[in-house]
Amino acid sequence: MMSLGDSSVQIQTKVLPQDSWTQVSCPCCVSKQVESLVLIQLSDNVQPVTKRWLISLIEASKRHGGAALLAHPGEDECGDVIVVSAPRCTFLKATEDLGLCKKYHNEDMVAFSYHDRDNFSNVDDMQEFLTLAERQYIVKNELDSLQAQKKQRIPGVPEAPGVLEAWENICQKLVRAGVIKDIFPVHDQQRLNDLGRRWYSEKQIWGQPLDAIQSYFGSTVAFYFSFLDFYTWALVPPAFLGLVLTFLLPGGGGVVKEQAVEGVMEDDDDGPSVSGHMVQAVFSMLWSTLFIELWKRRSSSLSHRWGTLNLAERFAGPRPGFQGTLGLNPETGRLEPLFPEWQRQLRVGLVSLPLVGLFMGLVVLGMTGFYHGEALVQGFHQDSGSLFSGALLYLPSMAHIVYTNMLGNVYHTVAMQLTEWENHREESSFQNHHTTKVLLFTFFNNFAVLFHIAFYKQDLPLLRKRLASMLIGNQLMNQCTEVVVPFIVDRFLSAAHKKEQEDNLEMDKLRAQRSLPPFPGLFAEYIELLLQFGYLSLFSCVYPLTAVLLLLNNITEIRGDAYKICKLFRKPFSAPVSNMGVWQTAFEVLGFVSVMSNCWLLLLSPRVQEFCLEGGISGKNIILVAILVEHVLILVKMILAFMIPDEPDWVRIKREQIEFNSMQALGQQKL
Repeated sequence: MMSLGDSSVQIQTKVLPQDSWTQVSCPCCVSKQVESLVLIQLSDNVQPVTKRWLISLIEASKRHGGAALLAHPGEDECGDVIVVSAPRCTFLKATEDLGLCKKYHNEDMVAFSYHDRDNFSNVDDMQEFLTLAERQYIVKNELDSLQAQKKQRIPGVPEAPGVLEAWENICQKLVRAGVIKDIFPVHDQQRLNDLGRRWYSEKQIWGQPLDAIQSYFGSTVAFYFSFLDFYTWALVPPAFLGLVLTFLLPGGGGVVKEQAVEGVMEDDDDGPSVSGHMVQAVFSMLWSTLFIELWKRRSSSLSHRWGTLNLAERFAGPRPGFQGTLGLNPETGRLEPLFPEWQRQLRVGLVSLPLVGLFMGLVVLGMTGFYHGEALVQGFHQDSGSLFSGALLYLPSMAHIVYTNMLGNVYHTVAMQLTEWENHREESSFQNHHTTKVLLFTFFNNFAVLFHIAFYKQDLPLLRKRLASMLIGNQLMNQCTEVVVPFIVDRFLSAAHKKEQEDNLEMDKLRAQRSLPPFPGLFAEYIELLLQFGYLSLFSCVYPLTAVLLLLNNITEIRGDAYKICKLFRKPFSAPVSNMGVWQTAFEVLGFVSVMSNCWLLLLSPRVQEFCLEGGISGKNIILVAILVEHVLILVKMILAFMIPDEPDWVRIKREQIEFNSMQALGQQKL
């Protein structure tokens, strides 16, 4: 989960002198109070001439190659920070470029149009019209769009790293040249404290202030916590079924028990007439389908409510880091770097996919080496029986853990470099391709051993033991990192640092946010939920208490994650999103894989095998029946998914209205 930093300093945003902000020429953008939104941290030895040059770029208009933003030099012109905000017109034009929907005068959500801005609610008050997360993301997006209009030198920077090529991204160049250390959004401590009280401090188990989370941290963070909340609620039915099968039905619901009678594995003779395996397997397949389809409906409702149903990232400018030959975009007519799509697909197909396959092969190689080493050590121990040989029994497992961790670290670096090299234009495309690469490896790395035990060794008791140990071990580790460690860090390790800041009235509270570590993102959070979903949907029929353990973990997980993002990290930038992106697809794919996994686990069940032997069914016919049942269940799953629309009718109607109104607005602009 989220890694922890050195401190959790509570910050009060300092009100900067208003007369030091750069001025705007547009009369409608003049404001008595300018809001500090983003902080640019410069290097300690930055030259004043370099800082003045950067501020002039930030405040310059778009047609003069600037960002059309507001800048404040901080405490003095020689300092190492620049505070950035934006005027009203910049906010409104960026809102239209992003495709955000806002409330119209009739209270309907409509795609914002700058030419029709006077008909939107709260359009004169940016703190009401846009959320804090949207305002800060717009500022960051405008800074990222800064490009050199011609080849020039950066004032105050040595000649070698200080030359800007024509149309080179300025912020990225300044980071590489060591001028800019970091860019991050500013916390509003009062709003953060209010959100924290409602989110994790109050004595309540269920429910989260999702709208407040979306307003402060953005839709990316809000969708994660909404999904975590929805998923935790959805665990209640399978947890109840698991408790019934384990404790109330005779024989624990047909759970396989290891009998010391002639060394065979048998079901409990007192088991129910309908095997608990079958009940749990069929329920898991139906539950996973209903869960995903109902979440899609929930996601579309939230997307409409948060104004992200009609995002237009495809027509926005290219992401920072995108490279290509300068030319006119055939869709927008803008001058920007262009890169042929066929070259990108060629890089993905001929380089990225083979390398991903190579690393998966290395996972299989490590697993094979583990089993081979385990067999050798066990044979040696049986022959010698010494303490030394007994200690060697743990060597293969330790070596496999080290190998897996090292391979995972190398793969994460390779995956990022490959995705950068593929040169994706949109940020969402970049994130989706990177996430897909890591997902494939993570799934293979975590589930390969379980599949090997289940379908190659066909050892269900060993599968249950391995699954139970992984679940219990992971949950204990997560509880420690999610609850205990954050509490110790915040209450004890950083107490002295907090007192020092409270006693020093001269300290700039705005700059003190630099002491907080950057937010590590939600990648590890989604990975954990995906692994949970995999354990539950793929293998819960052999360990019905899986959902119970996951439910208990997630109840505290929600509060632990909320506590950490509010108190232990810098505020992250959050791009507007309409759903979970590639993560939603990953959960859907796991749902289909669960059908095949549960069918074959049912085939391996001793009760089913005993029934087939008593009926005189041959092994070949058993396999054919299993394939037939698998296809029937997949068909049922597809029919069920088709019968449940991805959007509620009212959301579909609203989306079509938004599209129709956008077409009308475009026609009026042309006229």
